[in-house]
Amino acid sequence: MGTTATGKTDAAAFLAEKLNGEIISVDSSLVYRGMDIGTAKPDAAFLAAHPHHLVDIRHPNETYSVAEFYRDCTRLIETISKQGKLPILVGGTHFYFKALESGLSELPQADSQLRSQINAEAELIGWQALHRRLQELDPQRADRIDPQDTQRIQRALEIVMQSGRTVAQAGSSKMPPIANPMIKIVLAFSDRSYLHKRIEERFNTMLECGLQEEVISLLEHGVAADTPAMRMIGYRQMLEFLQGDTTYEQMRLGGVAATRQLAKRQLTWLRNQANVLWWVDFGLKQKKFEPLLSYVQQIVR
Repeated sequence: MGTTATGKTDAAAFLAEKLNGEIISVDSSLVYRGMDIGTAKPDAAFLAAHPHHLVDIRHPNETYSVAEFYRDCTRLIETISKQGKLPILVGGTHFYFKALESGLSELPQADSQLRSQINAEAELIGWQALHRRLQELDPQRADRIDPQDTQRIQRALEIVMQSGRTVAQAGSSKMPPIANPMIKIVLAFSDRSYLHKRIEERFNTMLECGLQEEVISLLEHGVAADTPAMRMIGYRQMLEFLQGDTTYEQMRLGGVAATRQLAKRQLTWLRNQANVLWWVDFGLKQKKFEPLLSYVQQIVR
Protein backbone atom coordinates (compact mmCIF):
# COMPACT_ATOMS: atom_id res chain seq x y z
CA MET A 1 0.00 0.00 0.00
CA GLY A 2 1.05 3.63 -0.14
CA THR A 3 0.50 6.92 -1.91
CA THR A 4 1.01 7.34 -5.62
CA ALA A 5 4.65 7.43 -6.84
CA THR A 6 6.21 5.46 -3.96
CA GLY A 7 7.46 2.52 -6.03
CA LYS A 8 4.79 -0.01 -5.01
CA THR A 9 4.79 -1.76 -8.40
CA ASP A 10 8.54 -2.42 -8.43
CA ALA A 11 8.48 -3.59 -4.82
CA ALA A 12 5.59 -5.98 -5.49
CA ALA A 13 7.34 -7.44 -8.54
CA PHE A 14 10.48 -8.08 -6.51
CA LEU A 15 8.56 -9.72 -3.66
CA ALA A 16 6.46 -11.85 -6.01
CA GLU A 17 9.60 -13.20 -7.65
CA LYS A 18 11.28 -14.04 -4.36
CA LEU A 19 8.25 -15.35 -2.45
CA ASN A 20 6.53 -17.47 -5.11
CA GLY A 21 3.77 -14.89 -5.28
CA GLU A 22 1.22 -13.64 -7.78
CA ILE A 23 0.34 -9.96 -8.07
CA ILE A 24 -3.22 -8.69 -7.86
CA SER A 25 -3.66 -5.05 -8.88
CA VAL A 26 -5.67 -2.97 -6.41
CA ASP A 27 -5.96 0.02 -8.71
CA SER A 28 -9.21 1.30 -10.19
CA SER A 29 -7.40 3.00 -13.09
CA LEU A 30 -5.35 0.04 -14.34
CA VAL A 31 -8.47 -1.96 -15.22
CA TYR A 32 -8.98 0.09 -18.42
CA ARG A 33 -7.54 -1.06 -21.73
CA GLY A 34 -5.74 1.58 -23.78
CA MET A 35 -5.32 3.92 -20.84
CA ASP A 36 -1.64 3.26 -20.26
CA ILE A 37 0.36 6.47 -20.10
CA GLY A 38 -1.95 8.54 -17.90
CA THR A 39 -2.40 5.70 -15.42
CA ALA A 40 1.34 4.98 -15.16
CA LYS A 41 0.53 1.40 -16.11
CA PRO A 42 3.59 -0.88 -16.26
CA ASP A 43 4.60 -1.45 -19.87
CA ALA A 44 4.02 -4.68 -21.80
CA ALA A 45 7.52 -6.01 -21.15
CA PHE A 46 7.20 -5.49 -17.40
CA LEU A 47 3.75 -7.11 -17.30
CA ALA A 48 5.05 -10.05 -19.32
CA ALA A 49 7.87 -10.54 -16.81
CA HIS A 50 5.64 -9.81 -13.79
CA PRO A 51 2.00 -10.66 -14.63
CA HIS A 52 -0.68 -8.66 -12.83
CA HIS A 53 -4.24 -9.82 -12.30
CA LEU A 54 -7.07 -7.27 -12.81
CA VAL A 55 -5.21 -5.14 -15.37
CA ASP A 56 -6.75 -4.35 -18.80
CA ILE A 57 -10.07 -6.04 -18.03
CA ARG A 58 -12.51 -3.27 -19.04
CA HIS A 59 -13.14 -0.96 -21.99
CA PRO A 60 -12.94 2.69 -20.87
CA ASN A 61 -16.65 3.18 -21.59
CA GLU A 62 -17.50 0.39 -19.13
CA THR A 63 -17.69 0.66 -15.37
CA TYR A 64 -15.92 -1.48 -12.79
CA SER A 65 -17.51 -1.30 -9.38
CA VAL A 66 -15.97 -1.99 -6.01
CA ALA A 67 -18.35 -4.97 -5.73
CA GLU A 68 -16.96 -6.42 -8.96
CA PHE A 69 -13.44 -5.90 -7.63
CA TYR A 70 -14.38 -7.63 -4.37
CA ARG A 71 -15.74 -10.67 -6.20
CA ASP A 72 -12.81 -10.87 -8.63
CA CYS A 73 -10.17 -10.34 -5.98
CA THR A 74 -11.57 -12.81 -3.43
CA ARG A 75 -11.80 -15.45 -6.16
CA LEU A 76 -8.17 -14.80 -7.16
CA ILE A 77 -6.96 -14.87 -3.55
CA GLU A 78 -8.59 -18.27 -3.08
CA THR A 79 -7.20 -19.68 -6.35
CA ILE A 80 -3.66 -18.40 -5.77
CA SER A 81 -3.63 -19.65 -2.17
CA LYS A 82 -4.81 -23.13 -3.20
CA GLN A 83 -1.88 -23.28 -5.61
CA GLY A 84 0.47 -22.79 -2.66
CA LYS A 85 1.41 -19.29 -3.78
CA LEU A 86 1.30 -15.96 -1.96
CA PRO A 87 -1.27 -13.39 -3.16
CA ILE A 88 0.46 -10.01 -3.26
CA LEU A 89 -2.01 -7.11 -3.49
CA VAL A 90 -0.59 -3.82 -4.70
CA GLY A 91 -2.17 -0.48 -5.49
CA GLY A 92 -3.45 2.83 -4.23
CA THR A 93 -7.23 2.42 -4.47
CA HIS A 94 -7.79 2.23 -0.77
CA PHE A 95 -11.55 1.72 -0.75
CA TYR A 96 -10.81 -1.56 -2.58
CA PHE A 97 -8.60 -2.61 0.35
CA LYS A 98 -11.32 -1.49 2.76
CA ALA A 99 -13.91 -3.65 0.98
CA LEU A 100 -11.71 -6.73 1.41
CA GLU A 101 -11.00 -6.05 5.07
CA SER A 102 -14.40 -4.76 6.21
CA GLY A 103 -16.84 -6.37 3.82
CA LEU A 104 -19.21 -4.64 1.47
CA SER A 105 -22.90 -3.92 1.09
CA GLU A 106 -24.25 -5.97 -1.80
CA LEU A 107 -25.89 -3.32 -4.00
CA PRO A 108 -27.41 -4.00 -7.45
CA GLN A 109 -24.92 -4.10 -10.31
CA ALA A 110 -24.70 -1.21 -12.74
CA ASP A 111 -27.38 -1.20 -15.46
CA SER A 112 -26.04 0.50 -18.61
CA GLN A 113 -29.50 0.95 -20.15
CA LEU A 114 -30.93 2.57 -17.02
CA ARG A 115 -27.79 4.70 -16.65
CA SER A 116 -28.20 5.96 -20.22
CA GLN A 117 -31.83 6.81 -19.46
CA ILE A 118 -30.80 8.81 -16.36
CA ASN A 119 -28.07 10.65 -18.31
CA ALA A 120 -30.50 11.50 -21.12
CA GLU A 121 -32.97 12.89 -18.60
CA ALA A 122 -30.20 14.91 -16.95
CA GLU A 123 -29.48 16.58 -20.30
CA LEU A 124 -33.14 17.60 -20.52
CA ILE A 125 -33.89 18.79 -16.98
CA GLY A 126 -30.46 19.06 -15.28
CA TRP A 127 -28.77 17.20 -12.44
CA GLN A 128 -30.19 19.46 -9.75
CA ALA A 129 -33.70 18.38 -10.78
CA LEU A 130 -32.59 14.75 -10.54
CA HIS A 131 -31.15 15.46 -7.11
CA ARG A 132 -34.58 16.78 -6.06
CA ARG A 133 -36.14 13.59 -7.40
CA LEU A 134 -33.68 11.56 -5.34
CA GLN A 135 -34.71 13.68 -2.34
CA GLU A 136 -38.29 12.48 -2.86
CA LEU A 137 -37.32 8.82 -3.37
CA ASP A 138 -34.53 8.51 -0.80
CA PRO A 139 -34.18 11.67 1.33
CA GLN A 140 -31.58 10.11 3.63
CA ARG A 141 -29.26 9.37 0.72
CA ALA A 142 -29.93 12.66 -1.04
CA ASP A 143 -28.93 14.60 2.10
CA ARG A 144 -25.51 12.94 1.92
CA ILE A 145 -24.89 13.82 -1.75
CA ASP A 146 -23.86 17.24 -3.02
CA PRO A 147 -26.28 18.45 -5.75
CA GLN A 148 -23.21 18.97 -7.98
CA ASP A 149 -21.94 15.39 -7.54
CA THR A 150 -23.43 13.97 -10.73
CA GLN A 151 -21.76 10.56 -10.46
CA ARG A 152 -23.17 9.80 -7.00
CA ILE A 153 -26.64 11.15 -7.91
CA GLN A 154 -26.63 8.89 -10.96
CA ARG A 155 -25.63 5.80 -9.00
CA ALA A 156 -28.11 6.44 -6.17
CA LEU A 157 -31.00 6.91 -8.61
CA GLU A 158 -29.93 3.78 -10.46
CA ILE A 159 -30.03 1.72 -7.24
CA VAL A 160 -33.39 3.12 -6.12
CA MET A 161 -34.99 2.66 -9.54
CA GLN A 162 -33.59 -0.86 -9.96
CA SER A 163 -34.45 -2.16 -6.52
CA GLY A 164 -37.53 -0.13 -5.60
CA ARG A 165 -35.89 0.45 -2.21
CA THR A 166 -33.69 3.11 -0.64
CA VAL A 167 -29.93 2.76 -1.02
CA ALA A 168 -29.62 1.74 2.64
CA GLN A 169 -32.30 -0.93 2.26
CA ALA A 170 -30.84 -2.22 -1.01
CA GLY A 171 -27.42 -2.54 0.62
CA SER A 172 -28.59 -4.26 3.78
CA SER A 173 -27.18 -7.64 2.69
CA LYS A 174 -23.42 -7.76 3.01
CA MET A 175 -20.42 -9.47 1.48
CA PRO A 176 -18.23 -10.58 4.40
CA PRO A 177 -14.61 -9.56 5.03
CA ILE A 178 -12.08 -11.95 3.54
CA ALA A 179 -11.06 -14.81 5.83
CA ASN A 180 -7.38 -14.64 4.88
CA PRO A 181 -5.17 -12.68 7.29
CA MET A 182 -3.90 -9.57 5.53
CA ILE A 183 -0.47 -8.12 6.19
CA LYS A 184 -0.64 -4.41 5.35
CA ILE A 185 2.67 -2.74 4.54
CA VAL A 186 2.74 0.94 3.60
CA LEU A 187 5.64 2.27 1.53
CA ALA A 188 6.31 5.94 2.26
CA PHE A 189 8.88 8.72 2.10
CA SER A 190 9.59 10.82 5.18
CA ASP A 191 10.33 13.88 3.04
CA ARG A 192 7.08 15.23 1.56
CA SER A 193 8.99 17.47 -0.84
CA TYR A 194 10.74 14.41 -2.30
CA LEU A 195 7.37 12.79 -3.00
CA HIS A 196 6.11 16.00 -4.59
CA LYS A 197 9.19 16.10 -6.82
CA ARG A 198 8.61 12.49 -7.90
CA ILE A 199 4.98 13.26 -8.69
CA GLU A 200 5.89 16.24 -10.88
CA GLU A 201 8.64 14.30 -12.66
CA ARG A 202 6.27 11.41 -13.33
CA PHE A 203 3.55 13.67 -14.75
CA ASN A 204 6.09 15.43 -16.96
CA THR A 205 7.24 12.01 -18.19
CA MET A 206 3.64 11.09 -19.03
CA LEU A 207 3.40 14.22 -21.18
CA GLU A 208 6.71 13.47 -22.89
CA CYS A 209 5.62 9.87 -23.55
CA GLY A 210 2.47 10.95 -25.36
CA LEU A 211 -0.42 11.48 -22.95
CA GLN A 212 -1.94 14.00 -25.37
CA GLU A 213 -1.78 11.53 -28.25
CA GLU A 214 -3.21 8.77 -26.03
CA VAL A 215 -6.26 10.87 -25.12
CA ILE A 216 -6.83 11.88 -28.76
CA SER A 217 -6.61 8.23 -29.81
CA LEU A 218 -9.08 7.15 -27.12
CA LEU A 219 -11.59 9.75 -28.31
CA GLU A 220 -11.09 8.76 -31.95
CA HIS A 221 -11.76 5.12 -31.03
CA GLY A 222 -15.11 5.90 -29.43
CA VAL A 223 -14.27 6.50 -25.79
CA ALA A 224 -16.80 9.01 -24.46
CA ALA A 225 -15.39 12.25 -23.07
CA ASP A 226 -17.81 12.08 -20.13
CA THR A 227 -17.12 8.49 -19.12
CA PRO A 228 -15.84 8.07 -15.52
CA ALA A 229 -12.53 6.77 -16.87
CA MET A 230 -11.92 10.09 -18.62
CA ARG A 231 -12.45 11.93 -15.33
CA MET A 232 -9.32 10.35 -13.87
CA ILE A 233 -6.41 12.62 -13.00
CA GLY A 234 -4.36 13.49 -16.05
CA TYR A 235 -7.08 12.57 -18.52
CA ARG A 236 -9.45 15.19 -17.11
CA GLN A 237 -6.83 17.94 -17.36
CA MET A 238 -5.77 16.87 -20.86
CA LEU A 239 -9.39 16.89 -22.03
CA GLU A 240 -9.79 20.45 -20.74
CA PHE A 241 -6.71 21.45 -22.72
CA LEU A 242 -7.89 19.72 -25.90
CA GLN A 243 -11.29 21.40 -25.55
CA GLY A 244 -9.56 24.79 -25.35
CA ASP A 245 -10.53 25.46 -21.74
CA THR A 246 -6.93 25.74 -20.44
CA THR A 247 -3.42 26.36 -21.71
CA TYR A 248 -0.87 23.56 -21.92
CA GLU A 249 0.98 24.86 -18.86
CA GLN A 250 -2.25 25.19 -16.88
CA MET A 251 -3.06 21.60 -17.81
CA ARG A 252 0.39 20.43 -16.67
CA LEU A 253 0.25 22.30 -13.38
CA GLY A 254 -3.33 21.15 -12.81
CA GLY A 255 -2.37 17.50 -13.30
CA VAL A 256 0.55 17.81 -10.88
CA ALA A 257 -1.58 19.61 -8.27
CA ALA A 258 -4.40 17.06 -8.53
CA THR A 259 -1.94 14.18 -8.11
CA ARG A 260 -0.41 15.81 -5.04
CA GLN A 261 -3.88 16.27 -3.57
CA LEU A 262 -4.59 12.60 -4.23
CA ALA A 263 -1.38 11.62 -2.44
CA LYS A 264 -2.39 13.78 0.53
CA ARG A 265 -5.81 12.07 0.74
CA GLN A 266 -4.18 8.65 0.43
CA LEU A 267 -1.73 9.44 3.22
CA THR A 268 -4.50 10.70 5.50
CA TRP A 269 -6.47 7.50 4.90
CA LEU A 270 -3.45 5.29 5.58
CA ARG A 271 -2.64 7.08 8.83
CA ASN A 272 -6.12 6.28 10.09
CA GLN A 273 -5.84 2.54 9.41
CA ALA A 274 -5.28 -0.05 12.11
CA ASN A 275 -2.65 -2.81 12.01
CA VAL A 276 -0.53 -1.11 9.36
CA LEU A 277 3.22 -1.66 9.13
CA TRP A 278 5.10 1.38 7.82
CA TRP A 279 8.20 0.98 5.65
CA VAL A 280 9.63 4.49 5.40
CA ASP A 281 12.54 5.43 3.09
CA PHE A 282 14.71 2.36 3.68
CA GLY A 283 15.87 1.31 0.20
CA LEU A 284 12.88 2.87 -1.61
CA LYS A 285 14.71 5.70 -3.36
CA GLN A 286 17.34 3.29 -4.69
CA LYS A 287 14.80 0.49 -5.40
CA LYS A 288 16.79 -1.80 -3.13
CA PHE A 289 14.09 -4.10 -1.83
CA GLU A 290 16.18 -6.82 -0.13
CA PRO A 291 15.61 -5.35 3.37
CA LEU A 292 11.88 -5.21 2.67
CA LEU A 293 12.01 -8.84 1.54
CA SER A 294 13.72 -9.90 4.78
CA TYR A 295 11.10 -7.99 6.75
CA VAL A 296 8.22 -9.67 4.93
CA GLN A 297 9.81 -13.12 5.21
CA GLN A 298 9.95 -12.78 9.01
CA ILE A 299 6.26 -11.87 9.13
CA VAL A 300 5.07 -14.53 6.66
CA ARG A 301 6.88 -17.24 8.62
